[in-house]
Amino acid sequence: MLDSGDGCQLPLGVQPARLNDRAQFQNGDLYLTVRALFILVAACVPVAAEAPAVPADAIVANYCVASLHQEQALKAASMDVDIAASLPKLKKQGKLHALRRISSLGRITYEMLRFEGDGTVRNQVIARYLTAEAESQKEQSPSLAVSPANYKFKYKGLGQLDGRETHIFQVSPRQKRQGLFNGEVWIDAATYLRVQESGYLVKNPSIFLKKIAFVRKYEIRDGISVPRQVQSIVDTRLVGRAELTIDFSNFSLDGQKRSLITDTDGQ
Repeated sequence: MLDSGDGCQLPLGVQPARLNDRAQFQNGDLYLTVRALFILVAACVPVAAEAPAVPADAIVANYCVASLHQEQALKAASMDVDIAASLPKLKKQGKLHALRRISSLGRITYEMLRFEGDGTVRNQVIARYLTAEAESQKEQSPSLAVSPANYKFKYKGLGQLDGRETHIFQVSPRQKRQGLFNGEVWIDAATYLRVQESGYLVKNPSIFLKKIAFVRKYEIRDGISVPRQVQSIVDTRLVGRAELTIDFSNFSLDGQKRSLITDTDGQ
């Protein structure tokens, strides 16, 4: 288990790699590492192995419907972000504070407000992560959606997360394809919105990467599953462990969008 540093451990038995002390820092390998750094650490809670009151297939179907609404709802939104990144082997770290905007077309942009720390981390980790996120928006397609078309869902039981009752599903991709992961999805029992995803990518984007583990945590506001925190740990063969943590705050929608969502939820 990977220790996240806050008393919780990353799931699925991912361990940091033991690397040759003579391994050299290479920007090419670091770039591939940052391309893979998508995503969050949350509190671990026991799972109650009991059958749901609603059939598992119906839970997944409701989750898919909620996900479609969610995709549209997050457009025309803005939020503050604090991005902390580090390369422990190189003893380098940095932190960026920025404003993140999502346009009505789903395009993500950042307004950089403040940075503290090492320039290498800023340019080679944080800046490359932001570039990779922008590029991923162009490549998004239904083939990457966490849906029955791409994943097998296995019901694991009920659990509690941040005071909410959740349905926990083990998900495994039907094909070993880049961008897909093996892990868990936690679905809010009341709204069928996702509140947490965790696991590891089933296909690494480079031979220089050994394991990519992540947790993504969300909170539900006004019927929307809003990003709360993202943390990812990547074990590389050359530069050691790379860590990235993103904290989201002050989420808001433009007035017209909020009105539309309120009207929809009230029907």
